[in-house]
Amino acid sequence: MLRIALPNKGQLSEPAKAMLREAGYRGARNPRDLVITDQENDVEFFLLRPRDIATYVGAGTLDLGITGRDMLADSGSDAQEVLQLGFAPSAFRLAAPNGSVSDLTEIGGLRIATSYPILLSAYLAAVGVQAEVISLDGAVENAVRLGVADAVADVVDTGTTLRQAGLELVGEPILLSEAVLIRRNEAPSSAGVDRFVKRLQGVLTARAYVLVDYDIPLDRVKEACELTPGLESPTVSPLHDEGWAAVRAVVPKLEVHRIMDKLADMGGRGILVTAISACRL
Repeated sequence: MLRIALPNKGQLSEPAKAMLREAGYRGARNPRDLVITDQENDVEFFLLRPRDIATYVGAGTLDLGITGRDMLADSGSDAQEVLQLGFAPSAFRLAAPNGSVSDLTEIGGLRIATSYPILLSAYLAAVGVQAEVISLDGAVENAVRLGVADAVADVVDTGTTLRQAGLELVGEPILLSEAVLIRRNEAPSSAGVDRFVKRLQGVLTARAYVLVDYDIPLDRVKEACELTPGLESPTVSPLHDEGWAAVRAVVPKLEVHRIMDKLADMGGRGILVTAISACRL
């Protein structure tokens, strides 16, 4: 049976559960469930603290896990990213009192408070900067005000909380994070793992694309197909009304309204858009 770790709280939790439902896996029946057994799909899901997931996966105790890229990088575990999942975006960034630091080249010699000491230490080593890493468990925005640090490094969404503490973001993000599927390094392949990954890839594709059907004059079919090339190629069928063809193609969801406008300008009619609930490429 495949054993998979899921986050039990925070920004990762509900989107992860929603993705699994869309992939055909059974969810928890009780909000307090810590282990969910999906007999039909031969999978056990373990709901764990997001920070602990990489440790379990890296140790080989669990086959796969969903956590944040930032937490994977800070875990020091023997695990690697398998698939980007497209939700819970954030950034690991440096912040300092307003006007005290202009860019990341000026952090040498500073005391930097963070709840991601491994991630920050790896960054400092990579850029060749000497600074003292102050490890704190949890929120770090008050570390400067309380005198234990000169700057902080934290995972932020908008940075509002840091600004409210009198801090400003410095330089570019040290790491861009999002939810990721992880697996132990050099773990042997298995049919269960491959099936799970393909299902999540199918969900990501279904979320990113829609199906467009339209009728188009025959003399505009080539032009229309260039606009809607599909994932492989569009399906073109003759209509009973001579001089017209029906076209079906998959198009990016974010571009569908622009595409519909252009199809209409070409003389397209009956332009229909259908959501995709699941797919395989």
